Amino acid sequence: MKPEELRIALFSGNYNYVRDGANQALNRLVGFLLRQGAQVRVYSPVVEEPAFKATGEMVNVPSFAIPLRSEYRVPFRLDRAVRKDLETFRPNVIHIASPDIVAHRAVTWARRRAIPVVASVHTRFETYLQYYHLQMLEPAVRAILRRFYRRCDALLVPAESTAAILRAQRMNADISIWSRGVDRTQFNPERRSLEWRRGQGIGDEDMAVAFLGRLVLEKGLDVFSNAIIAARERDVPLKVLAIGDGPARDYFQQRLPDAIFTGQLTGDELGRALASADVFLNPSITETFGNVTLEAMACALPVVAAAASGASSLVKDQVTGRLTAPGNIAGYAEALADYQHDPDLRARHGASGLAFAKTMDWDEINAAVMHVYERVIDRRGQA
Repeated sequence: MKPEELRIALFSGNYNYVRDGANQALNRLVGFLLRQGAQVRVYSPVVEEPAFKATGEMVNVPSFAIPLRSEYRVPFRLDRAVRKDLETFRPNVIHIASPDIVAHRAVTWARRRAIPVVASVHTRFETYLQYYHLQMLEPAVRAILRRFYRRCDALLVPAESTAAILRAQRMNADISIWSRGVDRTQFNPERRSLEWRRGQGIGDEDMAVAFLGRLVLEKGLDVFSNAIIAARERDVPLKVLAIGDGPARDYFQQRLPDAIFTGQLTGDELGRALASADVFLNPSITETFGNVTLEAMACALPVVAAAASGASSLVKDQVTGRLTAPGNIAGYAEALADYQHDPDLRARHGASGLAFAKTMDWDEINAAVMHVYERVIDRRGQA
């Protein structure tokens, strides 16, 4: 099948209204597909002031704001206008990027027309519940996800570690890897700036530990702050550089009142801030990949991370960083202490991480998605 024969309808609960790693990966994918000659239409909530300009054509899907988290929206209806647009576009493959209400309706629409469906898994939604004391709902949420993903022809996940979890959970038998690349013009060690560090109150000999991402509880802000506190209790001097913003910023500032909060940064400013840190600490267990981890590695920062699905496919323990059991505060503190006491170790692990990041080419990675589209279309045609 030729790329120009592809007509992809992409459904995403958040394509560009809030910036995160998942929707930036989707925009990169759409840009790649369009360059190959494929036709793409994106069905997603449209807002007046999105976080960034969308790649490709968007069709607005009715949605409502999530209570207490109003920056996010839930698509809730595949209305007549959207259905008419779909019929006119005549997609030969549906790509679902979030298992929301409209995604369920889109899968039903596709199955009635024998159109294959590919779902990409960007986060482990069931792990969010523990941060809101709703762990008892995890089995129910997992069952809903299983029903949804088993109605799809194939799944795309960013790493083999995530694929292994989904296979064990019997989510689908056809799981392929859609990894992530990194923009090395934006993220690289040359962006490190001592002048910028000094302007933030970070001395040349200080070790700055970075957090990068939206300031939300499910990113493990409690574990991050506890690890910093535990390291300092061991007389390990650390500076904390928190890059990003979000609804839990007040909580994070209360936990780490002397941390440097940059707010949300983009482009060159983001690359400079991250490269100007010394160690990247990522205790999150909710990611399926962890774009921010790869971005830190591209800046030659050693990574201290949870041995969970997001980081374990990127970070090689004792080579590009340190992996520790999720929630193991003592383990995180020990890793930070080792890096503070041994700058040469920091440099070696950072250099190894940079070498790995250089192998992650976006076009090659996105081509794998196009091949999955072609494969499921051919399989449907032969059925």
